[in-house]
Amino acid sequence: MNDVVTAGLIEAGLIAAEASLDHLSDQSTWAEGPCWIPESQRLRWSDIIGNRVMEWSWETGETVVQLAGAEHANGRILDRNGDVVQCSHGRRRVERVRGDEITSIVSDWQGVRLNSPNDLVVTRDGAVWFTDPDYGLTSPGEGHPGDLEYDDHWVFRIDEATGDYRPVILDADRPNGLVFSPDESILYIADSGTADIRAYDVVNGHRCKDSRIFAKIESGVPDGMRVDEHGNLWSTHRHGVIVFAPDATEIGRIAIPEVTANLCWGGPTGQTLFFTATTGLYRLETLTRDAHLRR
Repeated sequence: MNDVVTAGLIEAGLIAAEASLDHLSDQSTWAEGPCWIPESQRLRWSDIIGNRVMEWSWETGETVVQLAGAEHANGRILDRNGDVVQCSHGRRRVERVRGDEITSIVSDWQGVRLNSPNDLVVTRDGAVWFTDPDYGLTSPGEGHPGDLEYDDHWVFRIDEATGDYRPVILDADRPNGLVFSPDESILYIADSGTADIRAYDVVNGHRCKDSRIFAKIESGVPDGMRVDEHGNLWSTHRHGVIVFAPDATEIGRIAIPEVTANLCWGGPTGQTLFFTATTGLYRLETLTRDAHLRR
């Protein structure tokens, strides 16, 4: 029996029985925000407390510092043009990375600063949805101490093309990871304040209704999440990853030997699942892909 993957994932045809977990790097302090960069065939991630952005090369297996003094960058994703959009704890903003240039997308709400944007997604219409808990203000080494200037922790949506910018979820305690169902009709939020994964119906592409608990994590809290092409939700927790079917039934688990923060698919075929976990970067070959992966 595979000691990394539980039987349910094998029986569901999501991971092969012989799949093994590869440890790719151990150079981080608190590894987060993985993103596959197709152009360079590299996996980019944040060492938040180390205040660096790291990259691992598929071709050489080498880990390098992509950017030092990164202002405690966290989650990142590719936008519709293939540019990296990322969250900055230190700058309290969402920003775009294009080559060596980093520019602000949004840093305030109605004249007061955001808390510390944590994770984000880009929908088919090009809008950026992001979570804004306070970890960059309150967790040592993850940003700069500061105040909650709008006095809460919300999820926002910004459409740069139209200028439409609004909070879309106000009832989560500390919204963290977020991901959409394959058809973008449901938004899932990892609430690390309550250890719940919440689900919301998305109306007209920009409003969230019918808040409900999708699943509760009993070991640690949910953090980064992804949804595969079948609609299954893959959520990190203290000891690795839990995979849920669209009806919230648990399919199985992946054991990772460090506290696991986030995950993403990538690799040449799109079926390699990468994990950021405390000091390490890991990978596991799967038999599925991200429902939203751009390659």
